[in-house]
Amino acid sequence: MTEQDNSSRATATGVSVALCTCPPSEAVRLAGLVVEGGQAVCVNVLPSARSIYRWEGKLENEEESLLIIKTTTTGFPALRDTLAEAHPYDVPEIILLDVADGLPAYLDWVLGGAGEAGEAADA
Repeated sequence: MTEQDNSSRATATGVSVALCTCPPSEAVRLAGLVVEGGQAVCVNVLPSARSIYRWEGKLENEEESLLIIKTTTTGFPALRDTLAEAHPYDVPEIILLDVADGLPAYLDWVLGGAGEAGEAADA
């Protein structure tokens, strides 16, 4: 299989997972924002991750939360823009991972639910 073949297979489902780190105090707000706004169908909030990184020449060591966001590949630009605007960081981590395969019923649920705005669930 060529590299091009692998690339087209990775996006064949139309489902993607986005990752975003944020301060723990902002995690539930950001998760609710993108589900309520229809940019995601589900967000798992992992409350505590230790992030060690270099920022503006200084080594940082911070507690963050990790958002695991289920969305559609075509819906990612709106998700990215919403998160970037609402996020407290100057340069937030907002990355997309394509889902190559999965339980068909779950993939259908993601594809059918993204883009539907509604009431945010109580956290």
